[in-house]
Amino acid sequence: METKLHSFQSVVLLLFVSGILLLSGLDKVDVNIMEARNFISAREMVQNQEYLLTTLNNQPRYEKPPLPTWLTAISGTVFGFDSLFAMRLPVVAITMSLVFMFYYHSKLMGLNEKHALNNGLILITSFYIFFAGRDNQWDMYTHSFMMASIFFLWKLFQEDAKQIQNALCAGLFLGFSILSKGPVSFYALFLPFLISYGVVYRIPFRRKWFYFAGMLFSGLVIGASWYIYVRLKDPESFNAIASRETANWSSYEVKPFYYYWSFFLQSGLWAIPSLLALIYPYLKSRVSNLKAYQFSLLWTLLALVFLSIVPEKKVRYLVPVLIPLALTTGFYIEYLIRSFKKSMPRWERNVACFFSGIIVLVGFAYPFALIFILKEKLVAHIFIGIFSSLLMVGCALFIINGLMQKNFSKVFYSMIALFTVVVFALAPLSKELVYNPNYASASKALSIEKQYNVKTYSLSAVAPEIIWDFGKPIPVLLPNGNQILLPVEKQFGLLVDMKDSASITKQFQQYDIQKLYRINLNYAKGIKDRLVKDYYLFSKVSE
Repeated sequence: METKLHSFQSVVLLLFVSGILLLSGLDKVDVNIMEARNFISAREMVQNQEYLLTTLNNQPRYEKPPLPTWLTAISGTVFGFDSLFAMRLPVVAITMSLVFMFYYHSKLMGLNEKHALNNGLILITSFYIFFAGRDNQWDMYTHSFMMASIFFLWKLFQEDAKQIQNALCAGLFLGFSILSKGPVSFYALFLPFLISYGVVYRIPFRRKWFYFAGMLFSGLVIGASWYIYVRLKDPESFNAIASRETANWSSYEVKPFYYYWSFFLQSGLWAIPSLLALIYPYLKSRVSNLKAYQFSLLWTLLALVFLSIVPEKKVRYLVPVLIPLALTTGFYIEYLIRSFKKSMPRWERNVACFFSGIIVLVGFAYPFALIFILKEKLVAHIFIGIFSSLLMVGCALFIINGLMQKNFSKVFYSMIALFTVVVFALAPLSKELVYNPNYASASKALSIEKQYNVKTYSLSAVAPEIIWDFGKPIPVLLPNGNQILLPVEKQFGLLVDMKDSASITKQFQQYDIQKLYRINLNYAKGIKDRLVKDYYLFSKVSE
């Protein structure tokens, strides 16, 4: 009974911390390019009643599989496509499922309740996991589903009960992962896991080969089903997009092999503990479960190597490395909690005091930083400013108290609390922190369209963020030789790039042209030209 109660408390704490981190100010951050693509495709799915041949601005969009978009479309249908909070709920839900699956997987590995709980807390407070968990694009879905597949695969390898059920569940979630972002997670998370498990624990192929083969087969069939359908229904578009995507792996965002080697920094709060946890000669004699530590370390390093081999590299591609890294970091934190009060060498205690002290400084500096950043705007947020400052300083004092008592458990949970307070306080104020006085929404351009009762076109490609904010597809005028093929309507709206605005009146002299509005979706100071469009009203001059 006591164990169940303790497990219940762990679940509640994980739910509470994850909920605050993922839901606070969820609708306050502007939509980025990847999210916009997902949101537009979800909206067009419902508008066009086409759920398999996915589109973006009413053009074929097969670069990414549709499962995350299906889930987003469901949320948009239920809660409304105008609610940014609702549009991001699916990724919050899938990230929470990742945290809990990670927690239960830690217990499945033989780690005790507290260790498993700490692993879950480390994962959700790792900076890029937390960041990706609020950003409704494809990465978090594919890796969360793959983690679920790995959980059931572990049960299949370790247990003799319910083998068919575990194999089917592992295959189902493997298929869902592929339907979320193709074979990305299979390559970056699953294969490193499989190799690491085989090296450390030995895969029981003789007894389990049939179930393992069935798992792989069912997962690949489910994952490939959408690709096969699209290939048959729209082969020309599918082949063109597939060729472009394949070429990107070796020609787009190409970075050197060592680009990811500072990957531990993406864990943010746990950067120094993560680095120390990766030093095998140091930690191997200090962990309580050497085999599990060897497995998690090898899994982390293999995921890093696999990603480093691929020429195309982006920071957000590091998410699959941060999952086993949280598991590896948990062993170092567990060692500190277990040994900090005992006969730990002074230099080790000093290192722990150093990285904990950095967090303490953040807590004490927070009120001053808030005043410096918000300035006169602080008056409007005075309550949350005072309340969060008191909590931050309180967390910093608890960390100091824990260090003085040589109680690292208190230090650890105070660090979690401090991070949670920062997100709870600052996420809703994010637009205040990066305010751009020239920001002008695209939705206002849609109201201008309705005012003049015209249809809006664009002279060139439109950023997905603008299409999403505008609220509906924006047809792009196609060139006819050296001439632009203009609409047949006598009056229409036209979006034009800033660089083309100066010459627009000279280029189309047969029209009366009025500049009515400038869209500017740069929510921070500074300008990305692709997020700026001038809205012109074209009226054909009577001959």
